[in-house]
Amino acid sequence: MTITIIGAGLGGLVLARVLHVHGIPVTVHEADPSPAARRQGGLLDIHPWNGQPALEAAGLTEGFRELVLAGREAYRIMDQQGTVLLDRPDDGTGERPEVPRGELRQLLLDSLPDGTVHWGRKATGVRALGEGRHEVSFADGITIMTSVLVGADGAWSKVRPLLSDATPEYFGVAVVETFLFDSDNRHPAAAKAVGAGALYALAPGKGFLAHRERGGTLHSYAQLMKPQDWLAKAKAEVEVDAATMTERVAEEFDGWAPELTALISDSDTPPVLRRIFTLPAGHRWDRAPGVTLLGDAAHLRPPNGEGANLAMQDGAELGQAIAAHPDDVEAALTRYEQGMFARAAAVEADDDDIYPIMFGDDAPHGMVAALSSAEQG
Repeated sequence: MTITIIGAGLGGLVLARVLHVHGIPVTVHEADPSPAARRQGGLLDIHPWNGQPALEAAGLTEGFRELVLAGREAYRIMDQQGTVLLDRPDDGTGERPEVPRGELRQLLLDSLPDGTVHWGRKATGVRALGEGRHEVSFADGITIMTSVLVGADGAWSKVRPLLSDATPEYFGVAVVETFLFDSDNRHPAAAKAVGAGALYALAPGKGFLAHRERGGTLHSYAQLMKPQDWLAKAKAEVEVDAATMTERVAEEFDGWAPELTALISDSDTPPVLRRIFTLPAGHRWDRAPGVTLLGDAAHLRPPNGEGANLAMQDGAELGQAIAAHPDDVEAALTRYEQGMFARAAAVEADDDDIYPIMFGDDAPHGMVAALSSAEQG
């Protein structure tokens, strides 16, 4: 049995690690040329009901705990004038510890035997060969065949078309990502506004989400409800240059408190535009021999704090299912998919209202009410 994972994100790597723990060989193919080819996102709160058990199944709980950033479970909500409407310090319980995504990914990579991950392998085509076997072609000209294929390759998965005709649709929110480094010394007003953990500065249709990361880094996301072609050059689906993007985003926050607009205007890195896409709610497929999906490839949703946790849980559950049925892969894939579909549906039922709450007509007060209610409940 040959097991091939397309994508070296958290979900694919947890799957690879769990299989390795059980003595099952696996190969991972990743489009990035190296582990450091691009930033790996911001802080993740690792949940005790999915992310943490996944890391335990991977035998990495101790290493994960060493990555936790103390105090980062604090959060506050502000209006556009910088008035604090809700301020909650870290309670010290560590129930949902925050860790840097990139460091967690590196922990997983370091836990795998050398040569498990093949870098610079961008999948360009996948086709079924019959009897559960598949062929994968890569941009570097390499072609491989495998008896078990797992698409852990995110929103624009090359593996998904084997199982589903679904394609991601634009959610209506554009996100512009920025960083401020050594903020306490170089950007003290913004650092004070963000505080010890997370900041939500909200208004109808727009807002900032920012986190304090390691070393005083402020990692910020300006989020705006905009059409898909916003910040693209006319008739060319090419993003505007960094200076123009900064100027255009800053204009959207004209009149906001300067300690908030500094998150855009004073960025120490060029802004990065990310548009939010989703798969249809309830996305699923009929069982097809020898292939399955996990993480965003299977159940892409708007960011809600669950995506990375669910992907890791997917990887752990799939790895454990294969280990439990090494001589009957189809039974393992069937068991995994039934559980994964149910988990994804449960999360979808709970997250549909978060963006209307954050950016609705009564923002930021709707978010204050929602979080206050959650605390009391």
